[in-house]
Amino acid sequence: MNSARRIFAVPWVQRSVGLLAAEYLRLVWKTSSLAIEPADIYTRVIPDLPAIVAMWHGQHFMMPFFRRGHRVKVLISRHRDGEINAIAAERLGLKTIRASGSIGGDFGRKGGVAGFMAMLDALADGYNVALTADVPKIARVAGRGIVHLARASGRPIYPVAPATSRRIELRSWDRCAINLPFSRFAIAIGEPIRVAADADETAIEHARRRVEAGLNAATERAYAMADGRADFAFSYAEQNMAKQTAQSEAVRSAQADR
Repeated sequence: MNSARRIFAVPWVQRSVGLLAAEYLRLVWKTSSLAIEPADIYTRVIPDLPAIVAMWHGQHFMMPFFRRGHRVKVLISRHRDGEINAIAAERLGLKTIRASGSIGGDFGRKGGVAGFMAMLDALADGYNVALTADVPKIARVAGRGIVHLARASGRPIYPVAPATSRRIELRSWDRCAINLPFSRFAIAIGEPIRVAADADETAIEHARRRVEAGLNAATERAYAMADGRADFAFSYAEQNMAKQTAQSEAVRSAQADR
């Protein structure tokens, strides 16, 4: 175990694994059929941009394919696993913010204060910001950090959950799902959650519970769609357009690496 940790701490190993992970996820995307609910989300969300995108730990691997050309920055941990995730995310066209938050809005550790300010700056600059709402080792329980971000920025929170019909579910604390190629790929988006600038502790807790409930509902819906327990309808034209956009971004990314 210690030997593996030392190997994955080597920069060239991290970069290699991150790039391979990105290309694997691109393979899953290209070989899967896509359904998004609500189908008009990209039109509906326009008045709310930039927005805060909430997701659960362990369910986030396919999230880069949700952005459809929008400018996005994603919060990623400074841990060595986070380094690999950051390399993969950047390969897939996202920009990253390296920091972590914690329960109750205590951003003091792991570069949390700097990360919080970086997210505020990103939203002010017109970037959408994506981050996991639950806190490490406490899966499916939303922390208050994302709510504080919404209060400070004035931007709404959108709960988003992706799922694929073919997957490997790990017995990890975050119930991590490894998405597999040739799947039905579903993305479910919940109703936006808004937090007033003068929200008190009671209002913040209420918003935190709404984020948690919204993510749980979106997750259930995404898995129901992917697993055939709910309608799975998609537009071939929209899917082809999205994949062409992803391919163009991949070419630009490859050119930038040269």
